[in-house]
Amino acid sequence: MGQAEQAGQAARTARAARTGGRRKAVPWGVLALWVIVIAVAGSFAGGLADVQRDRTADYLPSGADSTQVARLQEELPGGEATSVLLVYHRDGGLTAADRDTAERQVAAVTVPAGTTDTGSGYEAGSGSAKSPALLATSKDPRDFGATLRGPGVPSADGATLMYAVSTAAPGTDDAAKKAFVEDVRAHARGSDGLDVWVGGDSAVEVDAKEVFGSIDGTLMLATGLVVALLLILTYRSPVLWLVPLLVVGAAAVCARAAVYGLASGFGLTVTSQSAGIMTVLVFGAGTDYALLLVARYRDELRRTPLPYDAMRRALRGCGPAVLASGGTVVAGLACLLAADLNNIRGLGPVGAVGVLCALIAMMTLLPAVLVLLGRRVFWPLIPAYGSEPKQRGGLNVFAAMGSSAGKRPVAVLVTGVVLLGALALGVFALPGALKREDSFTSKPESIAAMGTLAEAFPDRSSRPIEVMAPTGAADRILAGARSVEGVAGAERGRSGGGWTEIAVTAESAPESAGESATIGRLRTALDGAHMGAESAAHVGGASAQQLDLAATNAHDRLIVIPLVLLAVLLVLTLLLRSLVAPLLLVAAVVLVWGAALGIGGLVFGPLFGFTGVDPGLPLLTFVFLVALGVDYGIFLMHRTREETRRGAEPRQAALTALRTTGGVIASAGIVLAATFAVLASLPLVMFVEMGTVVAVGVILDTFLVRTYLVTSASVLLGHRVWWPGRPSGAPAPVAAPTPTLVGDRR
Repeated sequence: MGQAEQAGQAARTARAARTGGRRKAVPWGVLALWVIVIAVAGSFAGGLADVQRDRTADYLPSGADSTQVARLQEELPGGEATSVLLVYHRDGGLTAADRDTAERQVAAVTVPAGTTDTGSGYEAGSGSAKSPALLATSKDPRDFGATLRGPGVPSADGATLMYAVSTAAPGTDDAAKKAFVEDVRAHARGSDGLDVWVGGDSAVEVDAKEVFGSIDGTLMLATGLVVALLLILTYRSPVLWLVPLLVVGAAAVCARAAVYGLASGFGLTVTSQSAGIMTVLVFGAGTDYALLLVARYRDELRRTPLPYDAMRRALRGCGPAVLASGGTVVAGLACLLAADLNNIRGLGPVGAVGVLCALIAMMTLLPAVLVLLGRRVFWPLIPAYGSEPKQRGGLNVFAAMGSSAGKRPVAVLVTGVVLLGALALGVFALPGALKREDSFTSKPESIAAMGTLAEAFPDRSSRPIEVMAPTGAADRILAGARSVEGVAGAERGRSGGGWTEIAVTAESAPESAGESATIGRLRTALDGAHMGAESAAHVGGASAQQLDLAATNAHDRLIVIPLVLLAVLLVLTLLLRSLVAPLLLVAAVVLVWGAALGIGGLVFGPLFGFTGVDPGLPLLTFVFLVALGVDYGIFLMHRTREETRRGAEPRQAALTALRTTGGVIASAGIVLAATFAVLASLPLVMFVEMGTVVAVGVILDTFLVRTYLVTSASVLLGHRVWWPGRPSGAPAPVAAPTPTLVGDRR
């Protein structure tokens, strides 16, 4: 052998050694980096619950009148008021003994007006001598210095008696507020047919936070179990299912830590609602990306001898689609920053961080772990090099579906569009706005109390309309409020910081059309145009908040929905280098959204018994279904583009793409639908409605739209689907063989 040949052989050996070393070093390096990241993130992830804020103002429009009232009340002496209603009821009428019992129990939880020292350390009128932290451990409701807001009010039939009790001692401290409500409940008890409930806005708020507090852990556990079960059924391997689950768990830890950092360092609003939705997004989107990558990696293992090289080819093949998929979700969620609702605007970055963490984990940690485990991770169905994939029933099913769409594309397309359009008509059957008392799937004590009051006082409001008036104009505003049509009475409350609280009682029941009209008249009569710019009052309270929520949600839809459509179209255009294909995919998911909402209209009332729809449902479901649902269109059209570039005719390219990606898209769709369906198991109507609509929409998108509508439309449009570009028909280049080190096959 000549010197030149020897030198060439030495160079090739050196290159092979470097390549083999890189094959081992890169995945180990990635894994080591992730171990460090998880160790650091784990120390912060647990703090997310501590920065979650579920105050009233955190769920309200940032500029609404009712939001201003909530914020001003927090600045009054003692902070925001904690008000409860003690409800005594006996079927057939209250007895004299019942009334005596009520008076004794009310006396046990309140201090007399004007009291300066209760013996418990409370000086009425000046706030609590005990800190909220100490009050949170109190067992005596008198420590809170609660007072009656008037005498007991009997119902016309004599069967119900209501007492209004209020205190400012807990302020904004959730633990102290909860302690007060629980202490009152401990002292207000019924017996021998006398029912006693503690309700009112603060009691409803405490019960709601109790539900929200249990959501995080329940949702994480339930979602993890659902994803694990579906991965086991999908992979039919005792080991493989655990890898994506552990990786998505790592992504969830990092997401929680990142959101905690944003909330602590930059004041990002994080509510229990947004934290729960982030968990679903991380598990749902992350598992979808894992399914696509693992499926492509398994195919490449049959064509490539080494796992490292097979993973590189898999990432090159499906990486752009996965990145674009994540990009559409992040872009769609980022559009929520344009919303006026505080909780919706905060959900944007919270959800985007979750999806980004899932995307990064699935594109770095998952490939590293799979390469290190080698082919044996697929046991017992190990994809050997040079083997042919076994034909599974799923592939045959999708081939048959694609065949029907390819043979009769016009009939399939028209039938599908008509079907979805007909389902969308169910939107007109959606119930009205969801009342606060109807927001639970089960009835906690506060809701039972409010229901009893609604029946006992059909023509009287048991919920005050809160008015915040400049102290200098408080008397004039009080007189103006009393003169408004529909107002039964108005009384001054606390004063501080230049503002005075006025409690207005409406003649109509809470959240009725009559009360809504009264709130509107109050706002008109007490605004700057009538009272002067410096004497304008703010009108709020629970009922006013519901009105502002409905109005702001309608406004946000007009702003956010077009932004989401533009953002998704931009990402799709950059990926597919076409205008027609992105428009086709977006039109399909919008149609799915309408059909899913329509199905909700058909089942929410008749089947679930819901009396209302959360005002944020249309906007949130649109963002999730468009941003997440378009993922499957990306996977399908990206593969169609690959087949077209290899020289396949448009019809054959579309059918091949469906046949090769149909199984993984179906698996991904089922996983995503199942993760959102977990929301439907939570005891809040808003989560049940959201989980149902998104899960149904994903199923429609997976098995009807992608399989039939998009495929048939692609067949009909042919090369025009890629206008103004046209994928080259040149075959894809074949990668040169890579030198193999002895002993490196796994």
